[in-house]
Amino acid sequence: MKKSDSQVQEDVMEELVWEPSVDHADIGVSVHDGVVTLSGYVKSYPEKQAAEAAARRVAGVRAIAEDIKVRFSTQPKTADHEIAKRIVDVFTWNVLVPVNDISVKVEHGWVTLGGTVQWAYQRDEARKAAGRINGVIGVTNLISVRTAPVASDVRERILAAFKRQSNLSAEAITVTTEGNAVRLGGKVNHWSERGIAERAAWAAPGVTDVTDDIIVAI
Repeated sequence: MKKSDSQVQEDVMEELVWEPSVDHADIGVSVHDGVVTLSGYVKSYPEKQAAEAAARRVAGVRAIAEDIKVRFSTQPKTADHEIAKRIVDVFTWNVLVPVNDISVKVEHGWVTLGGTVQWAYQRDEARKAAGRINGVIGVTNLISVRTAPVASDVRERILAAFKRQSNLSAEAITVTTEGNAVRLGGKVNHWSERGIAERAAWAAPGVTDVTDDIIVAI
C-alpha cells in the first residue's frame, strides 16, 4: 500500500530523531508526491550527509531535494524558529508589549504579528521590537486594537492632561472620531499645547490614527 505524503513526512521526521549523528531540531521536512525536501541547518557537512541518508532509507521516499545549510556554532542563529523564540523572549521582557495577546509567525526571516491589543502604542512597540531582532528581514503587523474610541473619552483625556499643567486650556479644542481614527481641531496658544493634545489623543483606548488639525495662534 502506497504511503501518503503526510505518513512519509512523519516517518522521515522520526528517522531523523532516531539517527544519533543528526540534531533534528533545526531541520524541516516537507513531502510532495513522495519527494522529500529537507531544509534548515546542521553543524557540519557529515551531519548534512547523515540527514540525507536517514531520509533516503525511509520507505516511500521517491527522491530528495536537499536544501540543508551548514552553519557553524560561531555563526548567528537565524533559523525561523530561533528568530520566533527571540521575539517572544523580547516581548516577555518588554513591559509595553502584552505578550499573551500577540501571535508570532516567522517564515524565511519574515515576521507576521497577529492578535488584538488594548492600545495602539502596544501594537507599534511590538512591531519595533520584532524588527530589531537579528535575522529579521521584514515585519507584517496584523495586530488590531481592541475597541473603537469615543470622542467624549478622548476629549476628557485631553482636558485632564491640560489640567495637570498650569495655564493651559483645552476649551477651544474639537475632537471627532470615525472608527478608530481621531481628528483634532480648534486653536491653542503654543506648539507645546498642540503636542499635549495629540499625545493625550493617542493615549485613549482604541485609537489607531490621530490627525492633528489644531491651529497654533500667532
